[in-house]
Amino acid sequence: MAFQHHHPLMQTWAAQITALWSEYLDLTVYDLPAEFGHVEGRLEGEALIIENVCYQAPPFRKLHLELAQMGTGLGILHCVMFPDPRYDLPLFGTDLVGGPSQISAAIVDLSPVKTDGSLSTSYQDYLDSLAPLNFTAPRALPAWGNIFSEYCLFVRPQTLQEETQFLERGLSYLRWHCQQAIASQPASPSQQAKILAAQQRYCEHQQRNDKTRRILAKAFGEDWADRYMTTVLFDV
Repeated sequence: MAFQHHHPLMQTWAAQITALWSEYLDLTVYDLPAEFGHVEGRLEGEALIIENVCYQAPPFRKLHLELAQMGTGLGILHCVMFPDPRYDLPLFGTDLVGGPSQISAAIVDLSPVKTDGSLSTSYQDYLDSLAPLNFTAPRALPAWGNIFSEYCLFVRPQTLQEETQFLERGLSYLRWHCQQAIASQPASPSQQAKILAAQQRYCEHQQRNDKTRRILAKAFGEDWADRYMTTVLFDV
């Protein structure tokens, strides 16, 4: 799952995500509607190609990785790990956006499902133990970004060193998350209802990303874009 014109960081990050999934999790295929696996359209005169792979693995109901390419320019990596709502686990998410020679946006987070917006103590203790990072071009979260944690890393990497720092920090988040997930136990019934509500809130906020919706609508139509946003990207 790769595109010829993707930035090297995008290709490496996609490969590392799937490698860690295979290392830690018992993967089986998650069946997407056939129309959404491989998608081709046109946007501003250029080809837009989207490839999706989805798995499921206890205790995750859905592991989604999307790679998209518009012509030889814009590339996108998008990934979310949706936990089974019976488990008190955050949502791992990451996105990269950029061209073959420059990443304009790189984000990775472990987004909380607690009503107070905090992560569990085990996650906080681990994330606090990581060395602080300095990036020359940090980016501001969107208006709907209050679903993210205080540990969310959102930057525009300026150098190869900063790209490496982002990749290594993302791998730290993902590896810890997989380790915690496979050792987790179901939450109480009352807690499960709160977890499900938090996942619904996460998806509803992500669906407010008008930039993504506009791109999809221009290439594939409004109805298709709505189905894709609510069925593939952020289904509840």
